[in-house]
Amino acid sequence: MPVSLPLSLSLSAMLASSIPPSLLFLFLLLLLPPPSRPADAIPTSDPLVRWVELSGAALSHLVLDPGAGRLYAGGVDHLYQLTADLEVMSHVRTGPHLDSPDCLPPIVPQECPSATPTHNHNKLLLMEPAQGAGPGSLIVCGSLYQGICDKRSLSNISQLIYQTSNPVDTQYVAANDPRVSTVAVVITTENKQEGGGAGGVLRLMLVGRGYTSKGPGDIPPITTRRLSPVVPPRRAFSQEEELGKLVVGSYSEYNNHFVKAVAHGNHVYFLFSRRDMWHKKEYRTYASRLCTADRSFYSYVEVPLLCGNGYNLAQGAWLGNHSGEPALFVVMATGQASTPVATGRSALCVYGMAELDAMLRRAQEVCYTEGGRGSSGQEEAYIEYAVSSKCLKLPQDSLSEYPCGGEHTPNPIASAVPLPATTTFTSTTQLTAVTTATEAGHTIAFLGDREGRLHKVLVRSDGSGDLYGSVLVDSGSAVSADLLLDDSQQHVYVLTNSRVPVSSCERQTDCQSCLAVRDPYCGWCVLEGRCSRKHQCQRHVQPNHWLWSFEPTNLCVTVQSLQPANQSKDEQTQVTLSVVQLPDLTEAESLSCVFGLLPPQPAIVAGTSITCQSPAPELLPPMLTGSDHMILPVSLMFGHVTVTTGDMTFYDCGAVSQLNQSSQCLACVSSVWGCNWCPLDQLCTHNHSCPNQHIILNQRSPGPTSCPLVFALQSSALVPLGLSTTVVLQGRNLDVYTVRAATVYNDHFNFLPISKCLFIYTSLSPPFQYAVSQLQYSTAVYLRRGERRIDTLPGLQLQLYDCSAGQSDCSQCRAVPEEYGCVWCSGSCVYNQSCTSVPADTCPPPQITQVLPVSGPLEGGVLVTITGSNLGMKYQDVMGGVTVAGVQCLPRAEGYQISTRVVCELQSSGKEREGPVLVAVGTTPPGRSTQMFTYQDPQLLDLVPDKGPVSGGTRLTIRGRQLLTGQKSDLTAFLGPQPCYFVEEVTDTQLVCQTGPSNQTGGVTLRLLFGKAERTVPNVTFRYLDDPVITDATPAESFYAGGRVVMVTGRNLGVVQQPIISVWVEPVVVQRVKRRRRLALLTAKQQLVFNSTMTTVRSTERCSVLSSSQMSCPTPAVTPEVKVKGVWFQLDNVRVHYETIKGKSFTYYPNPEFFPLNREAPDAPYRFKPGGVIAVEGQHLTRAISRQEVTARLGDRECEVKTLDNTHLYCEPPEIQPLSVDDSSELPCLKVFMGNLKVDLGLVQYDSDSLSVVPLAAQISLGAGAAVIILSVLVVILMYRRKSKQALRDYKKVLLQLETLEINVGDQCRKEFTDLMTEMMDLSSDVGGPGLPLLDYRTYAERVFFPGQQVAPLSRQLDLPESRRQTVEQGLQQLNNLLNNKLFLTRFIHTLEAQQGFSQRDRGYVASLLTMALHDKLEYFTEVMKSLLQDLVQQYVAKNPKLMLRRTETVVEKMLTNWMSICLYSFLKEVAGEPLYMLYRAIKYQVDKGPVDSVTGKAKRTLNDSHLLREDIDYCAMTLTVLVKNGVEVQPCPVKVLDTDTITQVKDKILDQVYRGAPFSQRPAADSLDLEWRSGQAGHLTLSDDDVTAVVQGRWKRVNTLQHYKVPDGATVALIPRSQSSGGVGVNQVFQTGEKTPMLEGEEEEGLRLWHLVKSSEDPEIPKHRKSSMRERERAKAIPEIYLTRLLSMKGTLQKFVDDVFVAILSTKRPPPIAVRFFFDFLDDMAEKHGIDDPETVHIWKTNSLPLRFWVNILKNPQFVLDVQVSDSIDAVLSVIAQTFIDSCTTSEHKVGRDSPVNKLLYAREIPRYKQLVERYYSDIHSAASGCYQEMNSTLTELSGIIMSLEEDSSGQKMQLAYRLQQVAALVENKVTDL
Repeated sequence: MPVSLPLSLSLSAMLASSIPPSLLFLFLLLLLPPPSRPADAIPTSDPLVRWVELSGAALSHLVLDPGAGRLYAGGVDHLYQLTADLEVMSHVRTGPHLDSPDCLPPIVPQECPSATPTHNHNKLLLMEPAQGAGPGSLIVCGSLYQGICDKRSLSNISQLIYQTSNPVDTQYVAANDPRVSTVAVVITTENKQEGGGAGGVLRLMLVGRGYTSKGPGDIPPITTRRLSPVVPPRRAFSQEEELGKLVVGSYSEYNNHFVKAVAHGNHVYFLFSRRDMWHKKEYRTYASRLCTADRSFYSYVEVPLLCGNGYNLAQGAWLGNHSGEPALFVVMATGQASTPVATGRSALCVYGMAELDAMLRRAQEVCYTEGGRGSSGQEEAYIEYAVSSKCLKLPQDSLSEYPCGGEHTPNPIASAVPLPATTTFTSTTQLTAVTTATEAGHTIAFLGDREGRLHKVLVRSDGSGDLYGSVLVDSGSAVSADLLLDDSQQHVYVLTNSRVPVSSCERQTDCQSCLAVRDPYCGWCVLEGRCSRKHQCQRHVQPNHWLWSFEPTNLCVTVQSLQPANQSKDEQTQVTLSVVQLPDLTEAESLSCVFGLLPPQPAIVAGTSITCQSPAPELLPPMLTGSDHMILPVSLMFGHVTVTTGDMTFYDCGAVSQLNQSSQCLACVSSVWGCNWCPLDQLCTHNHSCPNQHIILNQRSPGPTSCPLVFALQSSALVPLGLSTTVVLQGRNLDVYTVRAATVYNDHFNFLPISKCLFIYTSLSPPFQYAVSQLQYSTAVYLRRGERRIDTLPGLQLQLYDCSAGQSDCSQCRAVPEEYGCVWCSGSCVYNQSCTSVPADTCPPPQITQVLPVSGPLEGGVLVTITGSNLGMKYQDVMGGVTVAGVQCLPRAEGYQISTRVVCELQSSGKEREGPVLVAVGTTPPGRSTQMFTYQDPQLLDLVPDKGPVSGGTRLTIRGRQLLTGQKSDLTAFLGPQPCYFVEEVTDTQLVCQTGPSNQTGGVTLRLLFGKAERTVPNVTFRYLDDPVITDATPAESFYAGGRVVMVTGRNLGVVQQPIISVWVEPVVVQRVKRRRRLALLTAKQQLVFNSTMTTVRSTERCSVLSSSQMSCPTPAVTPEVKVKGVWFQLDNVRVHYETIKGKSFTYYPNPEFFPLNREAPDAPYRFKPGGVIAVEGQHLTRAISRQEVTARLGDRECEVKTLDNTHLYCEPPEIQPLSVDDSSELPCLKVFMGNLKVDLGLVQYDSDSLSVVPLAAQISLGAGAAVIILSVLVVILMYRRKSKQALRDYKKVLLQLETLEINVGDQCRKEFTDLMTEMMDLSSDVGGPGLPLLDYRTYAERVFFPGQQVAPLSRQLDLPESRRQTVEQGLQQLNNLLNNKLFLTRFIHTLEAQQGFSQRDRGYVASLLTMALHDKLEYFTEVMKSLLQDLVQQYVAKNPKLMLRRTETVVEKMLTNWMSICLYSFLKEVAGEPLYMLYRAIKYQVDKGPVDSVTGKAKRTLNDSHLLREDIDYCAMTLTVLVKNGVEVQPCPVKVLDTDTITQVKDKILDQVYRGAPFSQRPAADSLDLEWRSGQAGHLTLSDDDVTAVVQGRWKRVNTLQHYKVPDGATVALIPRSQSSGGVGVNQVFQTGEKTPMLEGEEEEGLRLWHLVKSSEDPEIPKHRKSSMRERERAKAIPEIYLTRLLSMKGTLQKFVDDVFVAILSTKRPPPIAVRFFFDFLDDMAEKHGIDDPETVHIWKTNSLPLRFWVNILKNPQFVLDVQVSDSIDAVLSVIAQTFIDSCTTSEHKVGRDSPVNKLLYAREIPRYKQLVERYYSDIHSAASGCYQEMNSTLTELSGIIMSLEEDSSGQKMQLAYRLQQVAALVENKVTDL
C-alpha cells in the first residue's frame, strides 16, 4: 500500500574534480509517496541546495558525529569540520608533502631520490567514540608515508591528539595508492592479555585494504590495529602479533577490493570483490565475518554473494533494516568480461543478516565436522587464501563448543555455496551508493548513480522495489559511496564532484509557480513576496499570510474583478478592486496601487474591496500605432512587495474612427468601448454630447442604423470610356447634411455636385484615359463632405471599360459579351454608340501564321498547335474544320484561345504523306498554312551500351532515323517501366538518355514514344546488372596537386560507364583580428564568404576500369586554400563514400617540397660524376606517396629511383649523359613526377673523365713499336679505371645506404618505442594484480630444483607391495632421524662427494631432494648449508679464493641456489615479478611485430646477432577478425598478424590475443586446434603448415603461410578443435617447461628440407620476392652487417624495460630481502675470519652467490617464475640481457673494440651505469646495520610454516628421498640394491 513519508532534508557534499575550489552542498529533497506513475519517472533537476565553497580536490569520505551534529569531510590534501548546515568550523591542510611509495618514512631527499611533492588522498575517516571521561577522537589516515594515521579532536580537527613523526613498519595502515581501497571499523573488546577487571577494555580498529605493488608488500588484506590503551612499548595503529591478521599465501593473487566494513552484534563483516581463485577465476563479491573477540582470526569465514543475473561487483553497501529485520543493502554492477571494471548495468540486492549468518555458520560447520563436503558429497566449504590448513572431521558439536573457532579448527574458511538474492531495483546507469530509512514500517532506499542522480525506491517486504522519485543532484558527476542519513532520518548527505543549481523554494519567483511545486517545505509568504519555508515567513501564524504549497485548496491572492475594467484615456476616475484571500494588515500599515510603471497611488481597503484613483490622462504612456487601446497592469503593493496584480484597459475613441476610414461612423458606434459619433463634427468621442448638438449614441437606438451611409448603385456599374454617362447612387440618413452640399468622389475624377437626400444623380464629365491593356478597370466610389468622407459600404465600385483594349480582330471583338455593346467597325472594335458606319455582321476568313510541330508519326497521337487570327469566336466554330496534310485533326477545348490559337490531336495517316494545315470557320473560305506538315515513320537502329547498374545513371546513346518527329515534349523513353531521362539535345539521328533506378536485375526493352507511337530497337535489350561494390581503395591519402593513383578493388566494376572520383571542398576563411582597430583581415588568396552558407565546390577525375574487379582513379587536384569535406566514388548513380570503405576518411596533405639540385646557384648546372647516384633533398617526400609511384627523368632517359625517405630521393641516372628534351638548353634537366606534380630540379652536367688523346706529333715521332706499347698501356689503364669506377660506385651506394639507415634507425626507434609504450599501457592495467601470471610456489619449486625435468620427482610415487611397506616405513623413519643429525648429514654429503662416480648432476639431485626433505625445517637446513659453506671456504682459501661458488660443482652450491630460490620467492612475487613480466611482454610484442622464421628461429627484431634475420623480407601487417565464442554468443575479435606468418604462428598470435589475461598453462595448445578461414555463408577452408598445396622446389619444401593461401586483410577466421583425422604433418613442436623448440621431422626422411623465410643451407637461394638487379643482390650479401642496425632499433625500444628489471633487482630504496642481507653478512664474516682483505674477492663471492646463481637463471628462464611460453626468438633476446647482467656484476673493466662480440657492443654504454648500481647495492647492504640473524631465523620459521608443503604426505616425501639415496648408492657401488 502507498505510504506517506515525512519530509527529508538532503545535504550533499560536492566537489569539483579539478584541484582548486570544491563545493559542499545542502539539498532539500522530498520523499514523495509512490504515485501511480511508471518506474522510469523523469528525475527532477531542481533540488533545494545549500552549498559552501571549499578549496580542495574531490572529497572522498564523510563522517557524521550524531551526538554533536558535526560533519567531517576528507579529500585530497584537505580536511574539513562543518556544522549540520554546512558552515565550516575548522579546516586542515594534509598535503602535498615530499613522498614516494617506494620509500619508507621518514623521507630524507638524499636517501629517496624518487620522492616528489605528492598529494595526500584521504583513505580512512572514522570516529573513535569517547571512552569513560576521555573525549573521542577522529581517526584520519592518508595515502602518504605508506598510509600512516593520526588522531584529531572531534571538537576541533586542527588539534592533534596523536601523530607519529617516525613511524615503524607495523604502523602502515592504509593503501599508499589512491586507486586501492581501504575500509575500517572500530570495535571495543575485553583486554584479556593486559589484565582484565575495571578498565580492562581494548579499543581496536579492524582494517581491510587492497594490495599495492609498491611499498611494503607484506601487509595482509585484513589486520587488527591498536587504538587504546597505548602503553610503551606499544604504539597506536600498530599491527601486533597477538592482535591477529588474515594470513594469506599470495598477497597479489588475493587482491581484495574492499567496499564496506560494519560491526553487527558480536561480529565484524567485510564486503569486498576479487577474482575467485578456487573455481572459475571470475570476479565476484564476498561477505566475510569475524568474531569481535577473536584475536587470532580463527573465526574468519566468507561467502560469495549472488545478485540477480550477473551483477558481480559490489559498488556500495549499507547495513539497515528490511521488514523490521537487519539486512545488508548492496548495489552491484556487472563486470566488463573477466575484469574488475564495472559497467553501467547495475542493481540493488538485499541480503538478510539472519540468512547471511546462517550461510556462514553452515560453511563453518561443514568445514569443521564434514571435511568440507555436504551430505550429497558436493564440496560446500574449503580453505581459502592458499594456506596449509584443510577442512577436518571434528566432533559434531565443535561449532557450538567453539563458535569463534580455536587453535585446532581449520581456517580461513570459504563457502563454495553462494548466498543468492533477487534484484530489488535495476538500472542501466551504474549505481554507486546506497543508504536506507524506515518510515511507518516501510523501508526506503536512496540510491546514488554515476550520472549524479539520487533515486528513491520503496523496498517491499517480498524484496521487490518501486522507484517513486529521482532527483538530479549533479548532472554527470558520480555520487560517492558515503551516502549518510542523520539521526532524525530526514537529512541525506550526498557527495558528488561539482556545483549544482540553487534551491527550488527560492527559485520560484511568483506565487503560482510556488504553489505548483507541491513541495511540503514550500509556501508563498504573501506580504514578503517570496517562496519560503513556513518558519521563514514572519506572519505565518495569521490567516492568508503563508499559503502552503502542498495544500491543494490554497489559492494565490488574486484580483477577482476591477470596476471599471475599461476607461477612456482622456478621463480620470475611481477604480475598485475586489481581492480574494487578502491578508490582514495592522492599522498603521497600508497598501498602494501601481498602474504600469507610474508612481504608486494610495489605496483604501474596505473588507475585500480596495479603491484607488486612476492616473491623470497626461501621465499615461502613448498608445501604440495601429491600436485603439492599451492594457496596464494594476499592482497591489505592500511596500516594495507586489501582493497581487490585475489588468485595466484604457481606450481612445478617436483612434477607433481613424483606423477605419471608409466607415468611420459604423466603426465608432460598433466598438466595444462605448464610443459615440458626432456626424456634423465627424468626431468619435467617449463623451455623451457633441459640439454641434447632433449625436448618434452607441448603445441606444437608433445606434448603428442611424449612420449616414451610401450603400448601393442604382444605375449600371458598367461605364464605357469616352462617353458622358449618368450614375445613380443610393443612400440613407443623408438628410443630416441638408445644410450643406456634398460632393461625390471616386479615386480618379469628380462628379457633379448634388443636394438630394436619398438619391444622387450625376453624369460623367469629359472622357478620361487610363493605360490599361485589359477590357475593363474597377474603381471605388464614395461621397465626401469637405475633406471628410461619408460612410460607404465596402465593395461599392464602378467598372470602366474600353472595347478596343485587347480585341485585335473581328472574331475577338464579336466574342465580347453583349452587355458591353462592343462592335467591329471599320477595322477596329468600338462601343456601338461610337460607330460612325455600319458594324460588320461577319468576319474575314481565318489566317494561319505558325504550325508546331511540322512533323508527326504515322500513328498520330501528338498535339499540333496552330496560331493565327480569326480562328473562330468559340471552340465550336472550329470543330471538324481542321485538317493536317489532308487528315482530320481533332481540336481540343482546353487548348483553344478565341481567334488566335487552335490545338488539335493528330490522327493516324496510315502512310507517309506531306501537306498544308487547313482551318475552316463557318462558311468563309478555310485558312491555309504556308508550312508543310510531314507524316514520318521514325526508326531505331542501335543502343549503346547494353548494360548498366540497377541504381541507374548509365548514359544510353540511341541511334536511328527521323528521331526529330513531333516536338521534344512528345518524346519519352522507357526501360521496362522505368523512365530514361534525356540529357542532351536530340538530333535527327541520335539521342542520349540516362537510366533511372530499377528494382530488379535482368534484361528490359527500350521503348521510345513519339506521342502515342512506340518504337523499340530490334533484337536489343538493355541488361540491368548488380550494382558495383567497392571493397578496398588504397592509398588513403594524397597531396594537393592530385594525380596519385588510388587502386580500387571490388565487384561488378565493369558495369559502370563513367566511374568518377570526386572531392567536396569548402573555402577556409582565415580571420586575423587586429587588436586596436579590431579589423578582420582575410587572406588575399581566398574568396570572401560572409554569408552563412559556405560555397562548396566539387573537383572530379575520371577513373579507368581495368577489369570487373579493379579500377584506377587519379586523385583530383585541390587548392591549399580549401578544406576537404569528403571523397567519394561516383559509379553512375551509385555513390560510395571513402569512409564507408576503409572506416577512415581520405586525407589531403600539402605538396611535397623539393629543393633545387644546386641550392647555392639554382641556375648553374649540377655537376654529376657518372656511376654515382643523384641525391635530391626536400621535405615531406613520403607523406602521401611511396617510392614505387615516383618517377624521375633526366632529359630523355629515366633516372631510376632507388630510395625515397621523408627528406631525400636518390635516383640512379644512365651511365652516359642523356639528351636534352628542351630546346633552350643542351644539358638535360632532372624532373621528378609525383602524380600531377611535376618538379623541375635544374640542369645536370656529367663530369668528363675521358683520357686525353696522345698528340699527333708524338705519335708521328714514335715508331710502330712505341704505338704498340702505348696501346697496351692504354688498355691496362682503361681496365683499371673501369674497375676503380665500379668500386667507387659501389662505395658511394654503400655510403648512401648507411646514411639512409642512420636516419631511419632513429625514426624507427622513436616510432617503435611509442607503439610499444601504448601497448604496454594497456598491459599495465592487467598487471599488478591478478593479471600477473605468477606460478604457484609448488610449480616454481619444481622448475628451479629440477630444471629440464618433464615430470618432477614431486609427482612420482613408488609402487611397494604391502608386505614390504612396514619394513620400508621403519627404515625411512630411521633415515629421517639420521638426516636431522647435523654431523651425520655433513659427513654423509662429504662422503658422497668423495666418490669418483658421483656426477655433477647427481650432486644437484641430492641437494634438491635434501631441500625438499628439510623444507619444513629451514633453520636447520640453513645451519647445515652454512657449515658446508664454511668447509668450502676453507677449501678454496688454500687454493684460489676467487674461484669459489663460480660453478655448481658441489652439493652445497646447489643447496645455496635452492635456498636463495625459497627465500626470494616473495620478493619475486611482490617486486621483481612485474617488471620481469613487462620485459617479457615487451620482447614478445616487438619480436612478433616482425617476421620470425619458424624453421631456423631467426627474427627480424632481436638483440642476438646469431638469431638475426639478415634478409629483406617483404611482409605486410594484417588484421584478422577471429570469431571467439563467449558463452552463448560469438564475438568478433581483431588480431594483428603478418602475411608471412605460418599457420602455427598465426594460431599462437590468436591464442595470445584471445587468452590475453590467462596464464599459458590454461590456454589450449595451438596443435590441438585448427585454423579455419571463413568466407561468405558456406566457404570454410582449414589452413595448415603443410598440405597438398605446399610449394616444393627441388629438395626444398616451404611451410605454408597466409600469403600462400592468399588470405586477405580483414578476413574472418575461427579456431576449431582439431579432428582426429586431421593429424598435423610438418613442423612438430615439443613443449618443455614453457619453452617452444621447432624440430624438423618427417620431411627429412623423404629427402625434403623444410624452409620458411630463408633456407638454412650455406649457400641460400635468392628468394623470388627480391626483385632487384644482380648487382644489388651481391651488394646485400657482401655487407650483411648493414642489418645489424635492427639490433640497435630493438635495443633502443626495450631499454626502459631492461632498466626497470635491473633497478628492481638492485635497488636499495626498499629494504633488500632479508636473505640477501643475511648471506652477504655471512660472506663478509667468512672473509674477515680468513683474513681476506681484497674487496674484489668478496665482490666475486657475492656476485657468484646471488646474481650469477639466482638472478641470471631467472632472467634467462622467466618460465621458472611466470606461467608463460618462451620461444627460441625470445630466448635469444633474454640471453643477451642476461649476459649484460653478468657483465655488469664483474669487477674487471669493460673494454670493447672492433673485434668485440656484437652483443657486448650493444650495451657498451649501459654496462658502466649498471656496474655502479651493483656496487652501490653491495656497499649499501654492507654499511647497513648487521645483526639480522635473529630476523632471518624468524623469517625462516615463517617460511617453513606459511609456504605450502611440497607434498601432503610426509612419509611419501621421505620415501622418495630414500629411493634417490639408494639410487646414488647403487651408482657408486656399481650394483643394484633392492630397498
